[in-house]
Amino acid sequence: MLLHLDASARRESFSRKLSSVYAETWRAAHPQAGYVYRDLAAQPVPHIGQAWTELCDYILQREITDMSRYREAARSPAQREAWAVVEPLLSEVVAAEVILIGTPMYNYSIPSSLKAWLDQITFPKMSLEGRSFVVTSARGGAYGPGTPREHYDHQERYLRDFFQGHYRVRDVTFIHAELVNARVDPALADLRDKHEQSLAAALREAAR
Repeated sequence: MLLHLDASARRESFSRKLSSVYAETWRAAHPQAGYVYRDLAAQPVPHIGQAWTELCDYILQREITDMSRYREAARSPAQREAWAVVEPLLSEVVAAEVILIGTPMYNYSIPSSLKAWLDQITFPKMSLEGRSFVVTSARGGAYGPGTPREHYDHQERYLRDFFQGHYRVRDVTFIHAELVNARVDPALADLRDKHEQSLAAALREAAR
């Protein structure tokens, strides 16, 4: 199954376009596989609260690593309400072979809508080994290796570390369209050609 998430606040965004191209290609290659789509901007996942932290503490204290047993942590009405939010989100991730995330870079990092989803589905010592993550992103500037702003990239570095550190997943692919602000910022107008080249390369990679 392909789990497809979009997090951009823009309805017509480059990260959405890239994720759509990837999803279409993947589904054409796997016509019998399932597909689930979530728009985290249009239908945001709530932030975690006190009851969620109690679920987390219960799982950690009892060293529960089998995700099918997480529901045991929901004992009080508030905890069961918190679990009702977590369960469908986590079930989609567990069922997926590939998790596709279309996300912009916001303020050098990721949108709060994506962070809220990650917080809801992440518990101590869990493993998603055997799955793949694909991230299609749009960034206002250039943050690739060797660029002056490379050290400001807390988008790819954060997500790559998160997937490996929390989920034990190293199979992670990033597809970036950079210099998107060259379309609107007069100060970056001379970089428009480089943006177009980056976007075209990203679209080719998503389709491939």
